[in-house]
Amino acid sequence: MEFSRLIHERYSVRAYKPDPVEDEKLQQVLMAARIAPTAANLQPIQIIVIHTKGREDELTRIYKRSWFVQAPLVICMCGIPAQGWVRGSDKKNYTDVDAALVMDHLILAAADLGLGTCWIAAFDPTAARDVLGLPEGVEPIIMTPLGYPADQLRPKERKPLSELIRYEHW
Repeated sequence: MEFSRLIHERYSVRAYKPDPVEDEKLQQVLMAARIAPTAANLQPIQIIVIHTKGREDELTRIYKRSWFVQAPLVICMCGIPAQGWVRGSDKKNYTDVDAALVMDHLILAAADLGLGTCWIAAFDPTAARDVLGLPEGVEPIIMTPLGYPADQLRPKERKPLSELIRYEHW
């Protein structure tokens, strides 16, 4: 799909068909995530692919919306801050930014393949750590279901460009 069309038609899917995601499509989505830019190309992330069938109850502990487990897969983007690039001047760690870039590549690739996603940050990180068996030093940052949409694009409301852009200074 043409990129400008893709970014306008991608939306947060909140209803999924039970149809399985073909392994080829899953691999394409994961490859798009792998080639995403990260600070100093350190890739301080790990992606956990979770099959929802039979795990609905424990996954609902992570995020309590019923549509979260409708899709056949859930993806958890984890960051490893100890492996992330740190800006020298103020010691800002860029792992969260890297995770966001990687997830963005993943969700755009999914949309291009006709798959739906929904960027989720409002999950319970303690439950995610427990359910996914995350080791110390690994942070769950973003989650998304991955599957075929059972709903449709709704109009997107965005601020006008004039409220978001400044030139030369604040």
